[in-house]
Amino acid sequence: MIDFSNDIENCLEVLRSGGIILYPTDTIWGIGCDATNEAAVEKIIALKQRPSAKSFVVLVASERDVLQHVAGPDLAVFDYLQQTTKPTTVIYEHALGLAENVLADDGSVAMRICNDEFCRHLIKRFRKPIVSTSANISGDPSPALFTEINDAIIKGVEYVVKYRQDDVSKAAPSSIIQWKNGKVISLRP
Repeated sequence: MIDFSNDIENCLEVLRSGGIILYPTDTIWGIGCDATNEAAVEKIIALKQRPSAKSFVVLVASERDVLQHVAGPDLAVFDYLQQTTKPTTVIYEHALGLAENVLADDGSVAMRICNDEFCRHLIKRFRKPIVSTSANISGDPSPALFTEINDAIIKGVEYVVKYRQDDVSKAAPSSIIQWKNGKVISLRP
């Protein structure tokens, strides 16, 4: 097993103090923070030079986490997610207990149950959802590798995870779906 415990401890310290991290996810490298901390989310908005009206993806470790932060989701979505092979972000209506600036104007949230070992470990230890947004300045291409991340992003976070920096397998963003009346609406394949 790869030892990323030092990265986890450093991330936890930054997340608990309202800071932002640069970390590998189950898709591409992401900028993250405590998804319940509005001030931390504002730091990401400023760093990415991103329109504040845009919502964020939130990573959780389990179905139970979804149920804790979404009012009355259709449980059939979990069966669908277990059959997908690509990481899939779901737009859930009626988010609960998350920072307002993470949510869409209609109160929905884009949430992904993360299967990546590092992310799951971090989220479980943190015991809160974590924001995950692509590690780029808004409008620039999303970096597929750590080496493609803009220096302004690297210098603008409180901690940069060392784990997987040398990974050269090209990553892609997740699929994004909405679950309406028991049916999948694909927003990003």
